[in-house]
Amino acid sequence: MESRSGEKKQAVIVRDATPDDIKYILQLVVDLAEYEKAKESAKATPELLKKNLFGETPYGHTLLAFLPPAHPESGKGPIGIALYFFNFSTWTGRPGLFLEDLYVKPEYRNLGVGKTLFRRLGEIAQEKDCARLDWSVLKWNQPSIDFYAKKLKAIPMGEWMGMRLEEEGIERLKSLE
Repeated sequence: MESRSGEKKQAVIVRDATPDDIKYILQLVVDLAEYEKAKESAKATPELLKKNLFGETPYGHTLLAFLPPAHPESGKGPIGIALYFFNFSTWTGRPGLFLEDLYVKPEYRNLGVGKTLFRRLGEIAQEKDCARLDWSVLKWNQPSIDFYAKKLKAIPMGEWMGMRLEEEGIERLKSLE
């Protein structure tokens, strides 16, 4: 198979990350932060990833995408990542899967890596009886928006606006009157 740019499409292997993959996860998070023009916001450390992805209570889950062979001893690291967690919808009464981040290294885009990651996310959502698979995309990221809308037939949630409290805002909640 060939991509639109004429590159040969290769089989993509997606697997759950393990604690041995933390260095790869961290590097892909940094790469994503650079792509999103927010490198200074990437505060994850190997210790935090180990605790929060692989600890007693994992708060997130990670899929890694590889070109074959996908074994760490091959020396070839992952070419893509999907970090996700489960939430709950009061309207549907069922869990949902929230995709926190999906990133494919630029040199491997248009080879089906994103589709393969989404395919696996869909399988997980169905296995867990999720009513929804949600994610956010930066408004300036038109290539991703086009992929989601055209290839995945995703529905933009234009009537919703994302809101956030970071650490200082969370601390201020203590003094709410």
